Amino acid sequence: MKDTGHKRLLPDGRGAVILIPYLWLLVFFLAPFFIVFKISLSEVAIAMPPYRPVFDLFAGLEDVMAKIGRLGLSNYAWLVQDDLYIRSYLGSLRIAAVSTLLALLIGYPIAYAMARSPRAWRPALLMLVILPFWTSFLIRVYAWIGILKKEGLLNLALTGLGLIDQPLTILNTNTAVYIGIVYSYLPFMVLPLYAALERMDEALLEAAADLGCPPVKAFWRITVPLSAPGIAAGSLLVFIPAVGEFVIPDLLGGAETLMIGKTLWSEFFSNRDWPVASAVAIVLLAILIVPIVLFQRQQQKSGGAAP
Repeated sequence: MKDTGHKRLLPDGRGAVILIPYLWLLVFFLAPFFIVFKISLSEVAIAMPPYRPVFDLFAGLEDVMAKIGRLGLSNYAWLVQDDLYIRSYLGSLRIAAVSTLLALLIGYPIAYAMARSPRAWRPALLMLVILPFWTSFLIRVYAWIGILKKEGLLNLALTGLGLIDQPLTILNTNTAVYIGIVYSYLPFMVLPLYAALERMDEALLEAAADLGCPPVKAFWRITVPLSAPGIAAGSLLVFIPAVGEFVIPDLLGGAETLMIGKTLWSEFFSNRDWPVASAVAIVLLAILIVPIVLFQRQQQKSGGAAP
């Protein structure tokens, strides 16, 4: 008779595979998160680093317990009192939502055409979608400055075609920010949509056509619902990084472009108010967790409802 109880105490390959991502999250996500959260409960000081911790985790348990009552949420209360932060959060959510919608409207036809193209073409089309990632993100954003400025390629082309008389002011506006975000994150929308549409059984559309269903109605009743997981995944992949985007609004946006990424940078490096900046980052993380949790719950319900 085999000693199965002894074998259960030993880690197997599956346990190691599960343990590795948990350790990764612990070291590179949870530990930095608690450090930032600790700074958000501290007080500003003219020192290096520029904050005075309320308690020191390395000072001993007694010191921590003695000072734990001094913990306050004054930095978080300041975020509500100053409308700059509220406008920054709302501006980031609005720009990210509009950019996600534009990316969906542009990316869905691209993904649909890729999924319906001949199989021999699909690897090349996928390569074209991924190709921009071979170039530095910063260089690609800088390239849009040369395209969108008044003397740039876009205005020269429109003027040469006789469509406009005077150069358009696009750079340093919210329009330039939308263009930059949609261009930069469009592949994150296209790839999940393509994966969902490519798996769809074309026999369903043929059956709908045999039953007299018009192509447009079949698209809305069959194709769109079956591609809903790709829509949700692509929207999250675009929306979440767009909310905290800093490079694009800083290079392409203007004075009226107010996003939380720029505000966070100003608090850290210009004002050197690390506690408030950490509180801004914690609240931003909490806002971004909400759509992720909702998506996971929807996925669980869909999985549970599946036969």
